[in-house]
Amino acid sequence: MSKNRINIKSLKIIDKIEGIRKKNNVNWMNVLRLAFKYAPIEASDIMSKIYKDDAKISKLVKKLSKK
Repeated sequence: MSKNRINIKSLKIIDKIEGIRKKNNVNWMNVLRLAFKYAPIEASDIMSKIYKDDAKISKLVKKLSKK
């Protein structure tokens, strides 16, 4: 299989992933809206924890990208 065919195949898979993520992001945001509507304090606490973990992940990715 040529390198060009592999790239095209990879790009098609990436496009499919993008479509799924778009739908999932909408679902995730709907859950977030519900959480803040019905339990705003608890939702805020959870979002704070998610933010902190995301920051840790970002630092690790930064280390990988420097190599």
